[in-house]
Amino acid sequence: MATTSQSVSAASRGYRAVFGVREFRVVFAAHLLSLLGIVVGEIALSVLVYRLTGSPLMTSLTFALGFLPYLVGGTLLSGVADRYPARRVLVVCDLLCATGAAAMALPATPVAGLLVLRCLNAAVGPVFSGTRAATLGEILGTGDLFVLGRSLIRLVSQGAQLAGFGVGGLLLTVVSPRAALLASVAGFLASALLLRLGTRRRPGRTRRAGALLAASVSGLRELFGQRRIRALLLLSWIPPFFLVAPEALAAPYADRTGAGPVGLGLLLCGMPVGTIVGEVLAGSLLGPRGRERLVLPVAAVLLLPFLVYATRPPLGLALPAVALAGMGMAYTLGLDQWFVAAVPEELRGRAMTVQTAGTMTLQGLGMALAGAAAEFVPVHEVVAGTGVLGTVAVGAVIRGVVRSLHSK
Repeated sequence: MATTSQSVSAASRGYRAVFGVREFRVVFAAHLLSLLGIVVGEIALSVLVYRLTGSPLMTSLTFALGFLPYLVGGTLLSGVADRYPARRVLVVCDLLCATGAAAMALPATPVAGLLVLRCLNAAVGPVFSGTRAATLGEILGTGDLFVLGRSLIRLVSQGAQLAGFGVGGLLLTVVSPRAALLASVAGFLASALLLRLGTRRRPGRTRRAGALLAASVSGLRELFGQRRIRALLLLSWIPPFFLVAPEALAAPYADRTGAGPVGLGLLLCGMPVGTIVGEVLAGSLLGPRGRERLVLPVAAVLLLPFLVYATRPPLGLALPAVALAGMGMAYTLGLDQWFVAAVPEELRGRAMTVQTAGTMTLQGLGMALAGAAAEFVPVHEVVAGTGVLGTVAVGAVIRGVVRSLHSK
């Protein structure tokens, strides 16, 4: 557990306090390496599938398959995060993903094989993310250092997406897509090596015997059986579900407003840039209590900027609206503290895995539903409607969170 002096130190020094922990620096560097490999690999795979099939549908499917298996991995395999030593789980996950990426790079691998391997690697994702998040609680304690540590992981995820797409695009100008996939292999192997050599061995958090599937399902029942945890999970899932609408519809919106390819790129960058700015400000300028006070009011209003889309705004108005909504994701810093405090230690790995899997799955579903709605309703009205419906839905979730404070 984090001590009071740790919390005060973290509040006064911000993110520097987290980087002062050597083991966290190793985890952070491993995350950066594997994430850059993932993003570059996604671009290379999508280009490869398009060249092999000439089908936009098959190309988009390669991205969709990065979301859908999260549901399977996050539910049926969540018990792995608590049953086995965390370092072993993280290293094995990296090695499995490296093997999958290497198989994709083989010239003989057909399109069907590429998609299957994409699914398998994606199913490993929530187990890795949940195990890492739970391990941060052991490396940093469960106080403010933990909150800032998780924030840094999210920040580098957003930044690596922006950098990775650029690096991947440049790489594909000089090498083939299958050769570029080897960047994923290198990233995963480097991450595995860092984690193996730079982190301590810690035992699993639970010693329960029995089948892994049964342990995963029983953990889900325990998590969702507690009103407080259930409410906090919904608060971490519902805002991102609605928040993805402008990104999902950025291409048709840029086309219909005449913003062109440059405008499309800016719209796609607006959300991650806003998220980075919001989290950095909240993590650097506010202490633990200040961030906790912001959770509910910021979550309640973060989708309201989408109402600007009702006027079919030009890029100069749409971009700040998207960025402002992204800044609202700073509410997750205080939410993380509530969540880790509510979850029993023996369920922490499963809880983090389920939280990650739910977020990714619902984001994929949100993108699909936004696209489906835009087949019948103008794009700008879909985004504006998302702002209205999302604000109502988040309001209902917030009421559940408030009521859960008084439940046992």
